[in-house]
Amino acid sequence: MPQIAIEPWTDDDLGLLRRLNTPEVWAHLGGPETEEKVLERHARYVEKGPDGSGRMFTVFLLPERVQVGSIGYWEREWQGETVYETGWNVLPEFQGRGIAGAAATAIVDEARGEKKHRQLHAYPSVDNPASNAICRKAGFSLVGEYDFEFPKGSFMRCNDWRHDL
Repeated sequence: MPQIAIEPWTDDDLGLLRRLNTPEVWAHLGGPETEEKVLERHARYVEKGPDGSGRMFTVFLLPERVQVGSIGYWEREWQGETVYETGWNVLPEFQGRGIAGAAATAIVDEARGEKKHRQLHAYPSVDNPASNAICRKAGFSLVGEYDFEFPKGSFMRCNDWRHDL
């Protein structure tokens, strides 16, 4: 497994978010966002501080400390309870190296450290074999398939993967 570090998202990470906003990275999420949406997303990522409701992180490949992606967790209502949801993106030139799997393992520890919710969920598209494999390798358990609205106004079939915290 590659050596990575995850560090809280800052104002300096806007360039990374723009580099992640590609058809390849967003293929299973409805396609790239407009610049306005990228700026809105960046503002949300920056304001997600250590308040227990979630947090966004930049993923760095070590030892070079190269920015290679993003990962985070946030609260959502799911089947009558509040849980954490996680999601990640890795720049295309760094995909297939185990970076997202290492980051997913690290984010489990971050969410567990909050001691707030019992479960962390990931909802990759059923058509995204790479993200589903990451969930499996990071110790998530497959719960089932569900329809999700993402982006707003668009529905996709997703797997619900759960990690007990």
